[in-house]
Amino acid sequence: MKADYILVNDSDNVIVTLKEYKQGEQISIAEQTVTLKEDVTVGHKIAIQPIKKGENINKYGFPIGHATEDIEVGSWVHTHNTKTNLEGTLEYSYSPSEAVKQPAPTEERTFQAYVRANGEVGIRNEIWIVNTVGCINKTAELLAKTANQQFQDDGFDGVFHYPHLFGCSQLGDDLHNTQKILSNMVHHPNAAAILVLGLGCENNHIAEFKKVIGEYDENRVKFMSVQESTDELDEGLQLLEELVDYAKTFKREPVPISKLKVGLKCGGSDGFSGITANPLVGSFSDKLIAHGGSTVLTEVPEMFGAETILMGRAKDEKVFDGIVDLVNDFKEYFIKHDQVVYENPSPGNKAGGITTLEEKSLGCVQKGGFSPVVDVLPYGGRVTKPGLTLLQGPGNDLVSVTALSASGAHIVIFTTGRGTPFGGPVPTVKMSTNTPLSEKKKNWIDFNAGELVQGKDMNQLTDELFEYIIQLASGDVRTNNEKNGFKEISIFKDGVIL
Repeated sequence: MKADYILVNDSDNVIVTLKEYKQGEQISIAEQTVTLKEDVTVGHKIAIQPIKKGENINKYGFPIGHATEDIEVGSWVHTHNTKTNLEGTLEYSYSPSEAVKQPAPTEERTFQAYVRANGEVGIRNEIWIVNTVGCINKTAELLAKTANQQFQDDGFDGVFHYPHLFGCSQLGDDLHNTQKILSNMVHHPNAAAILVLGLGCENNHIAEFKKVIGEYDENRVKFMSVQESTDELDEGLQLLEELVDYAKTFKREPVPISKLKVGLKCGGSDGFSGITANPLVGSFSDKLIAHGGSTVLTEVPEMFGAETILMGRAKDEKVFDGIVDLVNDFKEYFIKHDQVVYENPSPGNKAGGITTLEEKSLGCVQKGGFSPVVDVLPYGGRVTKPGLTLLQGPGNDLVSVTALSASGAHIVIFTTGRGTPFGGPVPTVKMSTNTPLSEKKKNWIDFNAGELVQGKDMNQLTDELFEYIIQLASGDVRTNNEKNGFKEISIFKDGVIL
């Protein structure tokens, strides 16, 4: 890598800047000297070949769009002269490529976890209050606050509630989406015990919600309907005291790393996301999978333009068909709401150097590494197979992290070039794509991938990330979202409200 720019792939006709360039400055690229036509900021692209109107602009070795005008060597390449190549739904043919299968590790690794009564493992020993409807968010908040004051103890990790807006005035699949996410939280092994809090008159009332939950351990899950209680705070605290006592019966013990499930997410991307943090996460994903573990990739709109890479890695034709449906169904969702499928990235993405959805997608899918795709899940699905799983969900940070957590991920790794304080219900590792962000936001960022452009080797940083995740899963360290109490959920909404 050069000190001031990166040529990501030898076939690319643009480079990515690592410093602020001024008009008239010169860049030496192999035997070529490029003179800057204008100022270009960090993380943005500069043409190193003449690109005619209509010709593709290549980054990562793939087209990220086409030129809308002739682009001279040394010109800034961005939204003013580039347009996406994406269209609506497409037809695909099964043509498997050779996915990289990592060799089995010579050393079996373990981490310290809580083994639950059903055999699942958790990395935290928390009490969760899951409310069936948004009307009782504040009741849940008051119960959690009071319980944490009354039951402070080293035997559990605290009582947490997760406010949301839904559970009433919803119909059909929209209501079922809410129920699936909340049900999956009830089953999540990071929670030693659960208090399900209902109001009583909502669509998702407790009796109906129990049908979605299915089997549960009565020692671990308690229910309370607020409308039926004379004093919901007193009764709720009594139930929470029982759950705290139950949680304190669990102790950490060594379990194989193959039990670990990690969600993969990016947000607030910049021009380095696909160069540093996302490839690093992909390298970590391959290493965890080689140890028998599981990773989960979502954000379907951010697969648009790079979906064939994932399709080529499908373990069989059934998984391939699942990926096709995953992509085209989400495109149909856009079309149903009269939105263009190829809508450009967010303003923050653009400011950071991301020009088209293809560019963002080609960077985004690198979080999945090179391992085969073993399964495809609907929104609200739960991971059941070791390896890389794709999960239906939007790109929205809060919604997708919630979906990853609900799928059973013990941890979510969240790469970002712009930064965000948000954290989901599970430990949410904020990984910076660049060192200045890591230095500026020490209370947000947990791991810095920017070291890759400062000379650190990918294998070395992968090993460091792997060891950090083991420490995190074992409870030896905490993420900033945990330290700051930033634990939230958001549920996908697609339907009318009565």
